[in-house]
Amino acid sequence: MYLLYSFRLALQSLWREKWINLLSVLTIAAGLFMITLTFFVVYNIDLATKRLPARFSVMLYLNDGLSEQETGDIIAQLKKNNAVEQTKYIAKDKALEELKGVLKDADYILEGIDENPLPASIEIKLKKESVNIASVNKFASEIKKIKGIAEVEYGEQFLNSIHSIKGMAKAGSLSLIIIMSAGVIFVCYSTIKIAFYRRKEEIEIFKLLGATRGFIRAPFVIEGSVLGIFGGIASMAAALAFYYVLLYKVTATIPILKILVFPLETFPALPIVGLLLGIGGAVIALGRIRFS
Repeated sequence: MYLLYSFRLALQSLWREKWINLLSVLTIAAGLFMITLTFFVVYNIDLATKRLPARFSVMLYLNDGLSEQETGDIIAQLKKNNAVEQTKYIAKDKALEELKGVLKDADYILEGIDENPLPASIEIKLKKESVNIASVNKFASEIKKIKGIAEVEYGEQFLNSIHSIKGMAKAGSLSLIIIMSAGVIFVCYSTIKIAFYRRKEEIEIFKLLGATRGFIRAPFVIEGSVLGIFGGIASMAAALAFYYVLLYKVTATIPILKILVFPLETFPALPIVGLLLGIGGAVIALGRIRFS
């Protein structure tokens, strides 16, 4: 009975100030939508870095004139390394054929070259756990000491850039999520505080009748919860619309965006997040109000 009465008071108050509350809901929805977009960006950056080990390789270019025995010894040494998953030997002639395949119609560039200018090489795939800056740098410094290897190439600058982008994205997203969450809480806090002072006379009557603080506070906490839930539902609708436009409209124009993944499990979480932030804002507002 007590809870039902609190719900009735909360809903009456929400309807009485419906335009202010609608504005609050839309503001909360915008904040939660920004949090969703931030999560979407970070999720895809993290997914891309997780896919990196499958595509990452280290290229070793060998000195000219190595015998089959010497080449075999180099490959044997490489396979003994704990970081190595797979090795692939590419002979000089095979390398030239692959280059011609890449050049296609522009292979006339190679006309007039009597001698194959490309060195033999070994392509190395590293184990998943070894594809990070520290491990790759250590591996590269170790294999450079092997006799017969002329050069080691592994895209050090690219690897550093990916690591930096991931770090900056996570730091930036965390800051933005904290700011947006604080903004949502502040909106709920302000809305509940205004509602409290507008019902000051009603609250004074409840006090005279002996109502407890819990009884007086309950409708306001419910109001904050409702604002948060509806803000979450509105942000979920916006996120679904964004997902639809991205999946069916934007990718038709920019096909490369098909690689992006939108984690659908985030959608039902939005009303829950809105609920928690709404309750948080209401509790903070009520905690700063003097009841005496």
